[in-house]
Amino acid sequence: MCGFVAMVALNGAKTDGSIVQRMSNAIRHRGPDHEGSYVSGPVAFGFRRLAILDLTPAGHQPMFSPDGRIVLVFNGEIYNYVELKRELEARGREFSSSGDSEVLLQAYLEWGPACVQRFNGMWAFLIYDMRQDTIFGSRDRFGKKPLYRYRQGDYVFFASEIKAILESGLHPRTVNWKVASRFLLLAKLDGFNHQTFYSDIQEAPAGSAFTLDLKGAAAEWRYWSIDSSISENIDNNPASSFYEIFHDAVRLRMRSDVPVGVFLSGGLDSTSIICEMSRLWNGASERPVHPLKAFTYHSPEFDESAYIRDTIRQTGAELVRFEPDTSLLWDNLRRMLWHQDEPVHSVVPLITFELFRMAARGGYKVILNGQGADEVLAGYWSFFKNYWCLLLKDFHFVEAWREIGAFSLLHQGAHVSILKKTTRHLIGSQLCRFPLYRKLAGRKRLEAARRNSWFTSELWRCLDAEDADDDGYAEPSLTVALKQAVEQEPLPLYLRIEDRNSMAHSVEARLPFLDYRLVSFAFSLPDNWRVRGPWNKYVLRQAMAGRIPSSVRNRVDKMGFPAPWRDWFAESLYTPLQDTLNSRSMRERGIYNISAIRRDLDLHRKGKHDVSGRLFDIAQFEVWSDLLENPTGA
Repeated sequence: MCGFVAMVALNGAKTDGSIVQRMSNAIRHRGPDHEGSYVSGPVAFGFRRLAILDLTPAGHQPMFSPDGRIVLVFNGEIYNYVELKRELEARGREFSSSGDSEVLLQAYLEWGPACVQRFNGMWAFLIYDMRQDTIFGSRDRFGKKPLYRYRQGDYVFFASEIKAILESGLHPRTVNWKVASRFLLLAKLDGFNHQTFYSDIQEAPAGSAFTLDLKGAAAEWRYWSIDSSISENIDNNPASSFYEIFHDAVRLRMRSDVPVGVFLSGGLDSTSIICEMSRLWNGASERPVHPLKAFTYHSPEFDESAYIRDTIRQTGAELVRFEPDTSLLWDNLRRMLWHQDEPVHSVVPLITFELFRMAARGGYKVILNGQGADEVLAGYWSFFKNYWCLLLKDFHFVEAWREIGAFSLLHQGAHVSILKKTTRHLIGSQLCRFPLYRKLAGRKRLEAARRNSWFTSELWRCLDAEDADDDGYAEPSLTVALKQAVEQEPLPLYLRIEDRNSMAHSVEARLPFLDYRLVSFAFSLPDNWRVRGPWNKYVLRQAMAGRIPSSVRNRVDKMGFPAPWRDWFAESLYTPLQDTLNSRSMRERGIYNISAIRRDLDLHRKGKHDVSGRLFDIAQFEVWSDLLENPTGA
């Protein structure tokens, strides 16, 4: 786990080592263990290493092929590097290190760009192949590891974080108001067309690979997609098969030469991970010298302590609690946003920011987490509606009635009312087949955004009907909804937050539920192995029967790492918000109707309505804007 930067000069231009050094300095936090660089003619790489595998100098980067003609910078982990190394050695490849970076390099030498198909892991990398005067790069299947790019004249810049590109001094530090207006007016943080909040800085797509030659010719392709990975084979024992893949996914992600911990809530995902870690821990031929340690967040308003207690009793793990301090979290907003480079969706990232800090202070450089399970295994309540809609659309009325009834019984919902809402949703989704309906709906959303009393016309002029429109018709099916959750929103945003928050404290976050084998298997399952009756994540619940505490396995409510931010903004954060509204910079921004915001803040404080999400959005946008205009670092 590391960070890298690159400057590529086209059409005979030369790179500047001082620029690359500034860029590299900006992401020192991603790799405090070693700094390396390569500067030669048209290509310059800078690298910051966080040593996780092979802690010796043999694992340093940039890394060179034996003949010196190939140069690699790589951020991430190839979890199946042990198995790949054996295969490459059998083909005659020789190794001088024990880590995964050299395996990636040798895999490229052996298989060329097709090597990415063989990796199980998370990665972003660049390879300078002097034999062809070409840069080859790739990003992992789900975009767990970041890669940004920016072109200015005959120079192309790459970096693990946006701030490094800004530090080149060649970006004008201007706002992409198309993206910013979607965020403020439509609450959209979905990486619109791979754009960022910064003009002309784009994110390389997940699951992609690309080449760039030194004359500027570029090619990009998708090497993996969910659709291409779905199998039509029917598994006779889905729970058992799922468990085998999940067990191996956790096993691979426990490979480390430094201590490995876990984030634990009282939910199904993190509990499954820690229980599997415990089994592997206890069954290891050489038990790790460091204890199995779980880091958790505790809020009296959302108490999951009983579930966590059952899990700790079963695993014997040591528990480290984070008790929320509202003032501390708010004081960290600037620092967290500096690391994030872009706004976030809620106050929850402030909590995980502190959890990663706790892990780092405890000496844990690797953390396993349950990110991705909700999107892959149908963990959100909205996925029930997608399932019911498909049943109704396919005229399975009796089954739909039975499924809604089972859900209503355990979740205390109104059976008939849920059926009516589901039917209305199905009708609305079918109307979206027609372009005219979509166009009218987009205009309606645009007009609603323009009526937002908090903002002036200066902001909503940045929006047009295309920005407010949907992406087109999507089948009201569970598979389609899950695919959108994984590929579009919310997972890409959550992965960005996870990466920046972990790397802010030089910690590597590993996500077993995003093992591509497990994702492919999950998307090949029938819908009733995703949701069934009152149960979401049905295959995981069945797979972990007898393996996790029954109190957790049989939970029907969902919390994660929630925060009582409605109360925070009405009480302890009311004065800081007033200070923000009174600031000169906010008045001069020219996009706010401050009197309207202040009025709604007072109504929020009186409990007459809840605008906590919108309040947080403008507060963090002001902090982010100030960081762009007055960069001070963390």
